[in-house]
Amino acid sequence: MTEIPEARPSPGSSADKATATASPVERHVNAEQAAELLASGKKIVVLDVRTPSEFAQGHLRGAVNVDYRGTAFVDELKKLDRSASYLVHCRSGRRSTAAFAQMLDLGFTSLYHMDGGMIAWQAAGQKVVK
Repeated sequence: MTEIPEARPSPGSSADKATATASPVERHVNAEQAAELLASGKKIVVLDVRTPSEFAQGHLRGAVNVDYRGTAFVDELKKLDRSASYLVHCRSGRRSTAAFAQMLDLGFTSLYHMDGGMIAWQAAGQKVVK
């Protein structure tokens, strides 16, 4: 069992700027930690920011697909519950890193980023659904 890192404010985030005692909002996890988090029973929304065609090729069970490259991406983020906990990922981590930063700027309060994305998830032997 791997340890899930402690939450910490994102450097330069609004939470970091507001006060040193602000609620933590950022956690980076690897694929194994993400799997443990999802199995823990905590209510986590899996946010897959890949394209719909990538999503159709295989995704995490119960994932919500919001295309980072879509023209309405930010509008779709604004519709989400900012107080919910989210595990954000893409194929390799590049798009989800940018999406993660946008979510912090929009005031989301509980975010996990799966470093390495679906590539790392599948390399760790984790299952996907179609």
